[in-house]
Amino acid sequence: MTTSSTLAAGGSPARGKRFPTHSPMERVRRRVFWPFVLPALAGMVIFYFAPIVFVAWLSLNKWSGFGPMRFVGTANYQQLWLDPTFTTSIVNTFKILVIVGVITFVLAFALTLVLRQMTGKHFVRSVLFFPNLINALIFAIFAGMLFNPNGLVNTALHWVGITDAPKWLAPDNQFTLIMAILIWSSTGYFTSIIMSGVDQIPPYYYEAASLDGAGPIRQFFTVTLPLSWDVVSVCAILWTMSSVKVFELILVFGGTRASSPNSQNWTTAIYVYLSAFQANAGRAFGLAAAAALVSLALVAVLTLGLRRLLRREAIEL
Repeated sequence: MTTSSTLAAGGSPARGKRFPTHSPMERVRRRVFWPFVLPALAGMVIFYFAPIVFVAWLSLNKWSGFGPMRFVGTANYQQLWLDPTFTTSIVNTFKILVIVGVITFVLAFALTLVLRQMTGKHFVRSVLFFPNLINALIFAIFAGMLFNPNGLVNTALHWVGITDAPKWLAPDNQFTLIMAILIWSSTGYFTSIIMSGVDQIPPYYYEAASLDGAGPIRQFFTVTLPLSWDVVSVCAILWTMSSVKVFELILVFGGTRASSPNSQNWTTAIYVYLSAFQANAGRAFGLAAAAALVSLALVAVLTLGLRRLLRREAIEL
């Protein structure tokens, strides 16, 4: 009677309850726990924690990739602190995180409002998601074709009478264009995820809100957003982690085979890569490791802070 009372409908354990300590099911669960957990735990130690420990040790040394390491203590971190290029990369990373993130989510919420009751919304969602299937290298090449002085954009502007077209690819404008491309490529991805959560909201909530006189905007803030808050929180964390890893777009957009991108466009990921593999400037694996650890700490702090900021009481449908 005790065991049966702890089972939810369908024979599964009720949430928050466990089998009695001496029941056969509890003994089986304890017996198979470690055999199932150990392979995943070993994989995390080998492929995640061990590399982090090695990078932490490497960040305290000076090493070009060849020959012995030379211990220098915190000299690499001091060099990062005094390097204006690293400061620029941190600022650019925050710009992508905040500016691109805010605009992307505003557009994603607006598209959710528009598409929620649209006929053929699944097809439109697939079209919006399509840019996420394309490698960022293609975006960089395509943007170069569109925005070069003789490209399609300037040609179209010339046809409408604008002869003094902006210099889209000028060093001062490149990062703004990069952020615009990131917004375009990311909006559909997060719109698809948010709409998948919105699709799970029962229609009668919206019917009740309509009877109370709530319009689409009011329905979004009183029904859609609260009931899909968990999905929105996951999207915010995904964006926080992905914004720190923006790499290929900037590398190809502003660089060539013979030169690196303009330092005004660098992010922390570009800084780590070029510190380690830019042969003409000297390979500095210790400096790259220090920059990578700072980036990891940045992601960890932002993710934990965002999880705490977005924590809400669960709402059951």
